[in-house]
Amino acid sequence: MRKNIVAGNWKMNNGLIQTKTLITELKQQKQTSDAEVMIAPSFTNLWHAFEETRQYPIEVVAQNMHFSDDGAYTGEISAGMLKSIGISTVILGHSERRTYYNETDEALAKKVDTALSQEIRVIFCFGEELADRKSGKHESIVENQIKKGLFHLKADAFKDVILAYEPVWAIGTGETASPEQAQDMHAFIRKTLANKYGQEVANSVSILYGGSVKPNNAKEIFSKTDVDGGLIGGAALNAEDFYAIVNAF
Repeated sequence: MRKNIVAGNWKMNNGLIQTKTLITELKQQKQTSDAEVMIAPSFTNLWHAFEETRQYPIEVVAQNMHFSDDGAYTGEISAGMLKSIGISTVILGHSERRTYYNETDEALAKKVDTALSQEIRVIFCFGEELADRKSGKHESIVENQIKKGLFHLKADAFKDVILAYEPVWAIGTGETASPEQAQDMHAFIRKTLANKYGQEVANSVSILYGGSVKPNNAKEIFSKTDVDGGLIGGAALNAEDFYAIVNAF
């Protein structure tokens, strides 16, 4: 049975002091749902975050990684480096990585392969731009991103893959897809998986919604049949807001 998951993507926010403070506040929150909780601090604070949450039901995950095991890639981080400090899940394909750093579907497929070969679970992100939505191409855009990034995998690999649908037009803009729009796309994503791998695999994969989820809309979004949680941006930087979202299940 697939899990409910709430993952906080801190992006390029919080130095060491702010990280210590936020983690202290997170550990003081009461969790009343059975959702799996994740946070993704910056690379420089991953080790500290991992050590500080070791005894708590909070998994520390990475925001990105390179597809090579090692080599002359200045400024990059390998899967092995992440594993060496206890990290076992990585976010790949976030829209900001695709947009600002020109990450292609082909490069992301290589990253997925490397992560899974190193027994690192993948949160695979994808989603359409506003122009795609307005022109009615949103489903084909999402389908292509999933196929190019993941459909070379064998079915059993999906036990270590979490999907995260991000309508790009609703990230950091204050705009949010309606709960019905989110459900429609998540159902389409699950159908796309089922067409390739069968309904059993499709039903086992958690699909997160990532587009301006807040405490005041999380419950309605998470109530939808095919929405299994959220990839949270801004609200993840406030402990009370983040756990209000976690407890929205």
